[in-house]
Amino acid sequence: MSTAAPTRREQILREAARLFAERGFHGVGVDEIGAAVGISGPGLYRHFAGKDAMLSELLVGISERLHEGGCQRLAESEEAQLAPEATLDALIRGHIEFALDDRALITLHDRELDRLRPADRRRVRQLQRQYVELWVQVVRAVYPRLPELEARVAVHSVFGLLNSTPHLSGRPARPGRDTTAALLHRLARGAFAAATP
Repeated sequence: MSTAAPTRREQILREAARLFAERGFHGVGVDEIGAAVGISGPGLYRHFAGKDAMLSELLVGISERLHEGGCQRLAESEEAQLAPEATLDALIRGHIEFALDDRALITLHDRELDRLRPADRRRVRQLQRQYVELWVQVVRAVYPRLPELEARVAVHSVFGLLNSTPHLSGRPARPGRDTTAALLHRLARGAFAAATP
């Protein structure tokens, strides 16, 4: 994980994601996003053409990041000649990191995907299909008795489980990050095992 300070563009995207997730895309103006990062609303236009461009970069960007991360984990596992179980664990860990670190993007995807331009929406869907198929390949290597169609359903179900993190409440208390990550990991592996005939 990079320890470099976020660029101004990254700061804008992070705050836009947070605000869009909290109040909805149309409930947030460029002035509010600018104020959140300490610049004027019009100053945002030096970085983005507008709110639509921010939304596109957020949703296409996270789909690209998930897919690329999955491909990288698969390649590293193949290079190290790891067992399929270890590869699946690596995929689950990577998705849990996303689910815990980027909750606003999960909310944003659920609420605002239809606001993307058609070409960007198609790109998101394409990347998501490729990411699912990568998981299906690994899941079927771990659970060879699981039919392909059922493996695909199981993968989507596990994504739903892992992507439920925006609904985790801080009241009265929530387990720490490590405890939550370990629990989500066990639940994901348990779901795949339970799906196997």
